[in-house]
Amino acid sequence: MENFPTIKYVEPLSNYRLFVIFDNGVIKLYSLNDRLQTPAFQALKDEKLFKGVQVGSGGYGLIWNDDLDLSEYELWTKGVEISSIHALAG
Repeated sequence: MENFPTIKYVEPLSNYRLFVIFDNGVIKLYSLNDRLQTPAFQALKDEKLFKGVQVGSGGYGLIWNDDLDLSEYELWTKGVEISSIHALAG
């Protein structure tokens, strides 16, 4: 099984997007708009809950509560790369 980078940092943005920095320095944007249409993620339409996102233990995903989480795989494969820390530093 392929290993995916773990998550170092997350910041919730407007329009249900997440700004995610991975341990390899890659920065991605992930939109939850499609997910919000599914019953499992509709609770995140509550902006206070959405903004409470945290990096899970070990950086293997993001969590909101015991019922809501996203894996680093989902964020890595479906997020849109916007930059990398290495590119910003160089």
